[in-house]
Amino acid sequence: MSIFVEKFLLTNGKKQSKIEKQTEVRKIKNISVQQWLPLEEILNTGIIKVNKNKYVKILKIIPINYNLKSDLEKKTILNSYKILLKTCNFNIQILIQSNKEDLSQHINNIEKNIQKKENKYLKEISENYIKFVQKLNYSRNSASKDFYLIISNENLENFDSIEIVENDLKEKYFKIKECLSRCGNDVIELNEKEEIIKIFYSLLNTRNFLKK
Repeated sequence: MSIFVEKFLLTNGKKQSKIEKQTEVRKIKNISVQQWLPLEEILNTGIIKVNKNKYVKILKIIPINYNLKSDLEKKTILNSYKILLKTCNFNIQILIQSNKEDLSQHINNIEKNIQKKENKYLKEISENYIKFVQKLNYSRNSASKDFYLIISNENLENFDSIEIVENDLKEKYFKIKECLSRCGNDVIELNEKEEIIKIFYSLLNTRNFLKK
């Protein structure tokens, strides 16, 4: 075989491999979000079916302002949190979701109220407040946070029905609720399918979600 033929075959092979790689990339891009997410189904009860052996439940936690508590209250909260860690002998995942706030409507409402005010000092205070809010919004510091706990039945063995899974997750929910209520937190059980879908949508479509 001549050197020219050998070079042609080698370079042709490289071109072919590049084409194959590009085709593979296109196939990956065409995969839908539903195919990519590692879950099978969201049940009407809000429970997420990851696979036939694993189910997940999401709990929403209402935060408290720890910094405003007294030293005695802080000590009580920390002790209650220690009880949570000792009592809940199962895996817990923490999800913190930051949401950029759209303050345009809030600013518009203030501007409308300014026009109705006759006191020039109140107008000046309102205008200064609007400037502060606009600056805060521009610097992207105006964000709220949602806190979630994720629990699963991964330690549950030999379950025959979804009722057993639901009871197991419900028991874990009550344990968490009891412990966190001592800290001052409210624990909300997300038991509707639409609520879970909304969380996934906000996580995967941040820009579109903020526009709404």
